[in-house]
Amino acid sequence: MATLEAIPGKLDGVLLVKPKIFADSRGSFTETFHAVKYRDLGIEKEFVQDNVSVSKQHVLRGLHFQRRYPQGKLVFCVVGEIYDVAVDIRPDSATFGQWEAHRLSAENYHQLFIPAGFAHGFLVLSETATVTYKCTDIYRPDDDAGIRWDDPALAIEWPVTTPILSDKDQQLPLLDS
Repeated sequence: MATLEAIPGKLDGVLLVKPKIFADSRGSFTETFHAVKYRDLGIEKEFVQDNVSVSKQHVLRGLHFQRRYPQGKLVFCVVGEIYDVAVDIRPDSATFGQWEAHRLSAENYHQLFIPAGFAHGFLVLSETATVTYKCTDIYRPDDDAGIRWDDPALAIEWPVTTPILSDKDQQLPLLDS
């Protein structure tokens, strides 16, 4: 019995990962990462940093990326529900400037693998959300960059019109800036 399913996203390299949930009267068990099994899915990068983000409803974090040391990310919502967005910012990509989004939640256990070369952001849909993500490179504050969440050229269909943003995210430039 397979313990993992991966569905290719519309953007090259993005994968929606659906781990198997083993549930019974006691609760449930899910394997959230297994290097060999994920490598078999095509996620061959080594993860070198894990992060946890806790946010309240309508908080939008992103769209973030690193310029010289891009990070691939495996994103997983362990409490609540988020609307997770990946934007292709690879200059030579046929899908440059395109985006895709998936709902990740503690109920569905879905994960989103976003390869290096993408901007990433998420919006909290539930009262609170705890998001964990594995990264393929370490975070370097001096390499941090981003794109405005409401960039008209991207036309991302966020499920809220007035999100809660950090001061930093309110000042992010447009993609073509």
